[in-house]
Amino acid sequence: MKHISILVPKGHISVVNIAGTHQMLSWVNEFYVQQGKVPVFDIQLVGLDNQMDLSGGLFGVKPEITIDKLIETDLIIIPAIHEDFQIAIQQNEKLVPWIMKQYRKGAEIVTLCVSAFFLASTGLLDGKPCSTHWQYADTFKKLFPNAILKNEKILTEANGIYTSGGAYAFTNLVIYLIEKYAGRETAIMAAKGFMIDIDRSSQSPFMIFSGQKNHKDEDILKAQDYIEQNYKEKISVKDVCEDASLSRRTFERRFKNATSNTVLEYLQRVKVEAAKKELEKGKKTVSEVMYEVGYNDAKAFRDVFRKITSMTPMGYLNKYRFAAVN
Repeated sequence: MKHISILVPKGHISVVNIAGTHQMLSWVNEFYVQQGKVPVFDIQLVGLDNQMDLSGGLFGVKPEITIDKLIETDLIIIPAIHEDFQIAIQQNEKLVPWIMKQYRKGAEIVTLCVSAFFLASTGLLDGKPCSTHWQYADTFKKLFPNAILKNEKILTEANGIYTSGGAYAFTNLVIYLIEKYAGRETAIMAAKGFMIDIDRSSQSPFMIFSGQKNHKDEDILKAQDYIEQNYKEKISVKDVCEDASLSRRTFERRFKNATSNTVLEYLQRVKVEAAKKELEKGKKTVSEVMYEVGYNDAKAFRDVFRKITSMTPMGYLNKYRFAAVN
């Protein structure tokens, strides 16, 4: 039986992550018992104190055991902590040495959504692929440049450390863990029971590109505005450089530093985001949307769209356009 520690950190944390993970793993145990088998998981809520007030006192969770009494565990699951990560570290600093000690003893670690920030602050994600909520990807990259962020991924696994993408993507990671420790058949049954799309690997279709503008380079901000206002036209890097009154080499360097994108990548993302919004309305064909956002080559449009969203334009249209309820 594998011992699972679902941590209950202090602060504003995801009760959904805690309850949802506990429910799904408990379902596996019940499934095994029904088949006359021994349960797979020994699940415990683990905290710093015996009683935890969560989300500003809106919820209360009572850990079953505290870290000072839990000597050994096999898997540590850290729910999303919706605090500034510096505050989260201060509130939960006593968790860090315990997590580090358990990892050195062979325990595996799971971070859900933005709890990747908490784990990254310990250095355990340095040199490892990881994911987090796509909305905070740029901040994560700046704070933890030594981690290898794969923000398009629903989940990652490396050296006994698992991370998941944003929000309810944690359910895909739990299904993945169920498959690893209880087998494919059980994972499929759990996915069907909880109505989870098994084997989903990308969170790219859910990303909303709004431009990286939390920098202070006025020339680049001006260039971003120029691109966003003229993306329907045939504009080049040269046009943007001239509008910013900068040499191309200087401009491209500063643009990449400020936005984490090349000028071409930024232009493509702006075009694709505009295309996504039109496709979601479901009132125009893919070809009409393609021309509207400034593409004339269907293959080029499809390739760029797929690169950014992991879906074809037609696939996106069919998935997200408005559907009337009968």
